[in-house]
Amino acid sequence: MTNLQTIGVIGAGQMGNGIAHVSALAGYDVVMTDISEDALKHGMESIEKNMARQVSREQFSIDEMKTALARIKTSTSIKAHENDDLVIEAATEKREVKEQIFKSICEIVPARTYLATNTSSISITRLASTTDRPEMFIGMHFMNPVPLMKLMEVIRGLATSQETYETAIGFANRLEKTTTNAEDYPAFIVNRILVPMINEAVYALYEGVGTVDSIDTAMRLGANHPMGPLTLADFIGLDTCLSIMQVLHDGLADTKYRPCPLLVKYVEAGWVGRKVGKGFYDYSGDAPVPTR
Repeated sequence: MTNLQTIGVIGAGQMGNGIAHVSALAGYDVVMTDISEDALKHGMESIEKNMARQVSREQFSIDEMKTALARIKTSTSIKAHENDDLVIEAATEKREVKEQIFKSICEIVPARTYLATNTSSISITRLASTTDRPEMFIGMHFMNPVPLMKLMEVIRGLATSQETYETAIGFANRLEKTTTNAEDYPAFIVNRILVPMINEAVYALYEGVGTVDSIDTAMRLGANHPMGPLTLADFIGLDTCLSIMQVLHDGLADTKYRPCPLLVKYVEAGWVGRKVGKGFYDYSGDAPVPTR
């Protein structure tokens, strides 16, 4: 049904290298591309580090790790995807960036190639319409961190064929992911619920209801969440949280999805979380310190 052998991943960041990681472990050949050699180097270092951690936990052997790493090829050229059977875009959560990637990739890949996006909020139908094969286009929303999280949201666009859907499900099964079907509405299921909660936590901080530490402690111990919402926001990336809230606000035209001004301010300052060392917490020392 699937006949997938080579998986292309566009983007070597947190999500992209995670998708490459699990695909290689599942036995696929992987081509991971990015515009930056440094990004590719960092992506491969993350994959090796995360696989080594799994080996230490006896999830698989060192030989299996070496075999999986050997399956991953990297390049800064989009032409490296010319023989892929499935290409998954995992670039920044900006519609214009993703649309340009898909326009470019359609000039490279053969007619048999399926296209997928890892978008966490943007319309699958809209992205598919920028390609020459909307019937072979689908949303595969992996959760972060990809090697640990079991869920993949599968989102069909208006034109997505049944064959493409079944191929996506077969791919997810081989990766040992559990799938849930989401309709093509802004932010799908997980982020439709999760990110407004984070935004409300930022409002609680903005309005002085609690401090960073008290808000996170309250939700960890009062709601049994594994981490507080502001810690989670830093982990996701405040820029990504803001982008998702903007998609929800624009797409659903409801004021309850208005991004908190404090979230906007942090993103404008470049304090977007763990990936830059500062967000609602400062990560430059031995332990995270609240920045507000």
